[in-house]
Amino acid sequence: MERGNTKHGVALDDRLRREAEYEVRQVDPEGEGDRSGGAPFGMTPDDVEARSNLGRYIPKSSLPGDRDDLIAGATELDAPDEVLDALEVLPPATQFETVNQVWAALGGRNEDPAHRP
Repeated sequence: MERGNTKHGVALDDRLRREAEYEVRQVDPEGEGDRSGGAPFGMTPDDVEARSNLGRYIPKSSLPGDRDDLIAGATELDAPDEVLDALEVLPPATQFETVNQVWAALGGRNEDPAHRP
């Protein structure tokens, strides 16, 4: 019988194989279907792309910040109108610490923390 690696023993080979099989099961433990694009649980690839697009126009210097800080930062980065329009609907007195918080305030879905590895 041929082993996959001759640098370590059978026991380590078996453990590594079991760990790899476990990781594969964790990608979709409930059989929720294809998660192509690397989208985390609770998000679709489109959600990830939209949140990422928003994040491109929120500079770190604007966080933590309120709506006006976010709009000013996005304007400096020449954000497209759809990003600026979205930021305009944020509540004016709320402080946002992260892009995830901004995304959630805009009605976006973030990853489900119950499914984090």
